[in-house]
Amino acid sequence: MISESLVLRPEWRAPDKVKALSTTRKGGVSRPPWESLNLGGHVGDNPKHVEQNRQLLARFIGLGANKIGWLNQVHGTRVAEMTSETLNSCPDADASFTRQKGIVCAILTADCLPVILADRKGEVVGAAHAGWRGLCDGVLENLIDAMAVDPSELIAWFGPSIGPKSFEVGPEVRAAFVERQAESVNAFTEQGARSGHFVANIYQLARLRLRRAGVSTVYGGSLCTVMDDAWFYSFRRDGQTGRMATLVWIS
Repeated sequence: MISESLVLRPEWRAPDKVKALSTTRKGGVSRPPWESLNLGGHVGDNPKHVEQNRQLLARFIGLGANKIGWLNQVHGTRVAEMTSETLNSCPDADASFTRQKGIVCAILTADCLPVILADRKGEVVGAAHAGWRGLCDGVLENLIDAMAVDPSELIAWFGPSIGPKSFEVGPEVRAAFVERQAESVNAFTEQGARSGHFVANIYQLARLRLRRAGVSTVYGGSLCTVMDDAWFYSFRRDGQTGRMATLVWIS
């Protein structure tokens, strides 16, 4: 069973009516290698176990399972609006937003960066799956544009992601980010173990993109999914593994 001690809550100054959390790998029914709260239906787990886990999550947040807007994430930049009419369509997208109460924006991750946004009035919320490709290509900027409020009125929180000591990338990844934003060079450190490779700080890269877009208030960004196998799934560490969910909604 999911309990409050098994989830992460943002420590941020969002309005009380904005609710958000990230699950961990604990509190579900899945068996190894997906043990135990796997919420991803595309990773080889028993579909019945995934459904049970999603039902457990819905009960924990006090909403029906049909109120959680899952996406078919494709490492792109498309943004979907979640409404009562579109909620269960599972669109191909890597970010979503809503202005309707009781509708949940949900992102699945196992190393990629989950980012949630809310305006200071609590009138619109959104969530993005910011893997390096989507982050580099503008998924956060697209979400900010779709939410259609002054970016200075938005606050952000980073859920658990691969940390800056674990995210080794090739030179083409560094070049792609630097081409789009020169400051990104500061988020890469040369990796001594493999010549020509770097370790990337995806939290820093996301902060740079948010700041350029006008979002200056950002929370979170201190965890590493790779280094904490007790609490987090990590695709880079384990290969076949489960997915955690990061959720945001207006109550």
